[in-house]
Amino acid sequence: MNNIAVLSEANFQLPNSGKYQQLNTHYDEKYKIGWFLMKAEPRPCFTPTLLKDLSSYLREVKKDMLSSQGEKYNFLVVGSDVEGIFNLGGDLNLFTQFINQRDREGLLTYAMKCIDILYQNMRHYDLDLTTISLIQGDALGGGFEAALSSNIIVAERGVKMGLPEVLFNLFPGMGAYSLLSRKIGAVKAEQMILSGKLYQAEELYDMGIVDILAEKGEGELAVYKYVKSANRSSNSYQAMRKVKDICNTISYKELADIAEIWADAALNLTSKDIRMMKRLVNRQNSRVE
Repeated sequence: MNNIAVLSEANFQLPNSGKYQQLNTHYDEKYKIGWFLMKAEPRPCFTPTLLKDLSSYLREVKKDMLSSQGEKYNFLVVGSDVEGIFNLGGDLNLFTQFINQRDREGLLTYAMKCIDILYQNMRHYDLDLTTISLIQGDALGGGFEAALSSNIIVAERGVKMGLPEVLFNLFPGMGAYSLLSRKIGAVKAEQMILSGKLYQAEELYDMGIVDILAEKGEGELAVYKYVKSANRSSNSYQAMRKVKDICNTISYKELADIAEIWADAALNLTSKDIRMMKRLVNRQNSRVE
């Protein structure tokens, strides 16, 4: 089948369902794919509204799977409706407010909402389906962590991914170390986190972090190619997913304990660190204006 035919089947003009404020969803009945595309405002980060929308959508998915005896979805694909950006990570503006108010509970509550979603995505919602991250724009900080939590990462050439938190003297506390250490080992995971470096998708593919490298503009096509291969050999693919679950187990307690450390570390930031965080917020704003 040629590329045009595959793309026409995909129906990528996704109408907004109107159910969510910062999330656009679509169900592909032919391939049993749930698409959910993030569009947070005023910045493409994990705003409280986006986190609420994600939780609501995923509850609906689980409800639909239970009512259909597990037949409705085979794949869930998270992507972005923001040109050139997958997700820029944590809501830094909100972080500065919590830090200035010495609100540890606010920081920890935010972190727990993030890891609740990440943990479910990593475990494919305890359902017999595969989660896929489609990266067609930059994925930074928590955006990169979210991408890492999917069973499969599809990334287009040229997009940037990384963990810049060290630039404002913090660390990525919502799963980065846990997920990366399982993929590339503890030493390399720590090096990535402490470097603050942004990596091209091509580099991460060579490192084994990105599973499928797509040409620019062909990310959706790559997803459908993967889906068709998985459907042709469904028994093998499902078995391998279960093997990976067993061999790369991450407990919820591990993520929660790290979130506690992150909240305490955030409260240790200096005024200089906070100024750097605010500068990054301004950069985020300028990217979407």
